[in-house]
Amino acid sequence: MKKLMIAAAVAVAGFGTSLWADGHGVTVGVSWSNFQEERWKTDEGAIKSALEAAGATYVSADAQSSSAKQLSDVESLIAQGVDALIILAQDSAAIGPAVDAAAAEGIPVVGYDRLIEDSRAFYLTFDNVEVGRMQARAVLEAMPKGRYVMIKGSPTDPNADFLRGGQQEVLQAAIDAGDITIVDEAYTDGWLPANAQRNMEQILTANDNGVDAVVASNDGTAGGVVAALTAQGMEGIPVSGQDGDHAALNRVAMGTQTVSVWKDARELGKAAGEIAVALAKSGGDMSAVDGAGEWESPAGTKMTAKFLAPMPITKDNLTAVTDAGWIAQDKLCQGVSGGPAPCN
Repeated sequence: MKKLMIAAAVAVAGFGTSLWADGHGVTVGVSWSNFQEERWKTDEGAIKSALEAAGATYVSADAQSSSAKQLSDVESLIAQGVDALIILAQDSAAIGPAVDAAAAEGIPVVGYDRLIEDSRAFYLTFDNVEVGRMQARAVLEAMPKGRYVMIKGSPTDPNADFLRGGQQEVLQAAIDAGDITIVDEAYTDGWLPANAQRNMEQILTANDNGVDAVVASNDGTAGGVVAALTAQGMEGIPVSGQDGDHAALNRVAMGTQTVSVWKDARELGKAAGEIAVALAKSGGDMSAVDGAGEWESPAGTKMTAKFLAPMPITKDNLTAVTDAGWIAQDKLCQGVSGGPAPCN
């Protein structure tokens, strides 16, 4: 209630900077699920830059892939007096008490990249159903007939099913026509590459290596898949991913990964920082966020959300990521001989 009263005072006073009526600056707490994925460091840098530009302070905690630790992390951030929270949920089903605790203190929450099924949390992400469609389109174009494997994301992350739904939309017609067959699929606990590799190894064994294409749901899982395929001398069959991880983009240049759907984490992080400050200063008024709209989750929860647009990166448009400064040409083309532009 105190934060809401101060926010109201800020609105009335019309302060243009990130200062409360009592003179202290806005502090935004970020609860990360983990830093095992390469991309989160990029997201963090973008959030920090956005907060710095707004005159706000950044504090954070790393849950280290533990949903229990994440709850205690959020309690600690609240105790530090944060004015808004950005949460990358480790387990969307277990994060509820953290939202309750924030709401009790009048602290707005941004559900970052992963759905928090709660109307009190602003949902900010890329269009993950479309990401799934893009992954499947690229693999289907490369392998219009054959035996497919679906390597899904973490079962505790709603994005895994959003992606899988988009993939199925694209593949369904080919399945109905008998052109492709899904021989197996598996969730990847924690999105960990080692788990994806183990799943892929078991699927290859069960199917006597009878696999022609793999729709993997992110670049980490794609890396595990490619490792399993390479061990069997099968590298080069179509494999999808997402995030624009540098290692994955190098695999696209080398021809061992077909597509990485690039979600520019710099834009997502920037938006998160700006939205967190805006929500803190407005007392949690989600409708005031630029580009926000109403969205209904698959479970029927009415939420306020903002979706950014992804971009598939294949051998045909690799220059997009170098032109944007996402990856240096020498890193993209490491080990590549006579490959696609700009590596040729």
